[in-house]
Amino acid sequence: MARQFGEIAEIPAGTTFTNRPELADSGVHRPLQAGISGGEKEGADSIVVSGGYEDEDYGDVLLYTGHGGNDPDTHRQVADQSLTAGNLALARSGIEGLPVRVVRGFGGDPAFSPPTGFRYDGVYRVESYEEKTGKSGFKII
Repeated sequence: MARQFGEIAEIPAGTTFTNRPELADSGVHRPLQAGISGGEKEGADSIVVSGGYEDEDYGDVLLYTGHGGNDPDTHRQVADQSLTAGNLALARSGIEGLPVRVVRGFGGDPAFSPPTGFRYDGVYRVESYEEKTGKSGFKII
């Protein structure tokens, strides 16, 4: 199935989903586990913010930490990230000006995340990306 960037006509922002399979079936965010949906050469079409990384959520602005180097049990950064795979897909979306659908999961910042399940919060743009040292002392993208 071809990657679709931007809005999905029949799914308005604010739509909620009980779980990842339901979210994937909707086409809003297809991966059942990954937080970034996309390819290095084509860009990222969607992300999920759910508290698994060192993200900073300010509602209409996200400082989204890419993937990699995270311990799935403790949700702590334990290794450096690199500009490959989904991280590179997000960078490509920024370079190409491609819209990225944002989904917030129940594990994210309680001020902006749903209490249960997942919520599609609309389309955002990647304004910039950089490699920096995160809170845990490892390189994050």
